Amino acid sequence: MLEATLVYESNIELHGGLYQIKVFCRSDGRHFAKTHFGEEDIIINDGTSLEEALAKHEKLLPLAIKSRQVMQEFKGNTKKNKRVHF
Repeated sequence: MLEATLVYESNIELHGGLYQIKVFCRSDGRHFAKTHFGEEDIIINDGTSLEEALAKHEKLLPLAIKSRQVMQEFKGNTKKNKRVHF
């Protein structure tokens, strides 16, 4: 696995939440951006430069957040709708 160094860090407010973005540079010169939603839930985007990785990440992050919100709403509605019918 290639070594990576943190080169950029910021917070962004989207869909009512605050999310942290970290961009790393690998030893081969490529960059990747990542945001943690939970312990085992991470979105990662890569690019040839910090700017490219960050631009991709910022473009796709709203979709990732919204899709997680929709899934949570769906799971909540599914639980509510599970009634025994006689």
